[in-house]
Amino acid sequence: MDMSIGQVALLAVAGFFAGALNAAAGGGSLISFPALILVGYPSLTANVTNRVAVAPGYLTGATGYRHELRGQRKRIVPLVIASFIGSLIGVGLILASSQRAFESFVPFLVLAACVLLAVQPAISRWLGERSGDRERPGVGALAGQTLAAVYGGYFSAALGVAVLALLGLFLDDTLQRLNALKALLQFVIGAVLAVGFALLASVAWTAVAIIAPASMVGGEVGARLAQRVSDRVLRVGIVAYGVAAVWLFMR
Repeated sequence: MDMSIGQVALLAVAGFFAGALNAAAGGGSLISFPALILVGYPSLTANVTNRVAVAPGYLTGATGYRHELRGQRKRIVPLVIASFIGSLIGVGLILASSQRAFESFVPFLVLAACVLLAVQPAISRWLGERSGDRERPGVGALAGQTLAAVYGGYFSAALGVAVLALLGLFLDDTLQRLNALKALLQFVIGAVLAVGFALLASVAWTAVAIIAPASMVGGEVGARLAQRVSDRVLRVGIVAYGVAAVWLFMR
């Protein structure tokens, strides 16, 4: 597909902001996917291409949080395994079925994640008084992350909001460190999707070549900016973005 300079610029800018949002909050696909549609790609091609194109941004988003990931190895290994398994299931579902029925539930899932993230401190305190070890992921955390990865593989709108809400519910730590863990898990999910779709689906590689490097730059910038704000500001910003994403999606 031949593109004008304006269309190339649109995809590059969309890729940058998608990478930045994915690193800081999640939901960057709500920017890059519509950009692909505007350029003229069919919706199915745009959806698959978008998953492949934004994956490099997940990598720089995770490496931008590398200092916050220190000391979390005991969490990372089981959660990465859960993310890998859930992502494979999600890829299988999207290749074998229609998204239409699932998409009708997406706004409600994202809203539920926003509410959970907003009230997470109170819930975490309540759980902390009734449970022992909340430093390591238990069965609930692993099951929740597996389901989040399935959701991310099937339809990834505001995946970061959902993952961060679940991590905050089951693990006891600062929001910044949990956001770093979220960034790493998003990368795992995104990598599985990128490889799966690259091998099994039709990808517009010209668009990938434009969006991918821009999303890498955006991921690094988004991670750095997110680490400079307080937990309270970051939480309010992510919840506000999640609600706005639902509004845009429903429109």
